[in-house]
Amino acid sequence: MKVILRKDVAALGDAGEVVAVKNGYANNYLIPQGMAIRATEGTLKALETEKKQQARKIELQRKSARDLAQKIEQMVLKIQAKAGESGKLFGTVTAGDIADALKGVGVEIDRRKITLEAPVKLLGKYEAEAKLFSDVTAKVNFEVEAEGVEA
Repeated sequence: MKVILRKDVAALGDAGEVVAVKNGYANNYLIPQGMAIRATEGTLKALETEKKQQARKIELQRKSARDLAQKIEQMVLKIQAKAGESGKLFGTVTAGDIADALKGVGVEIDRRKITLEAPVKLLGKYEAEAKLFSDVTAKVNFEVEAEGVEA
């Protein structure tokens, strides 16, 4: 019997795949558990339509992520931090600080998607990377300034 998997099933396949299994396995386990549905002509057409819609949706998300990446790469964020006379920070600038600075200019990115090459412990200009989509990343340029100093 051919079934369309609704969920990922170990050693069988991923969601959305059409697989051939024994009748008993499909009727007694996969279908009652909601892991699969019978692969009829109608369900196969519905699957194709669903895949096309999903591909369109993903492409729109990718395009908006690329647009956002261009916007971010043109910015230079200013991050205020407490620092000593020598320019050494009291603490570090984290991905959370960068996410907050981005939020201040109207761009919401989860701090877990922002990576720094090394901890930022001195005043100066730095670069971080933000993962916006599965294959779209943006360079985030930021400058760490001493708190209370106006440029």
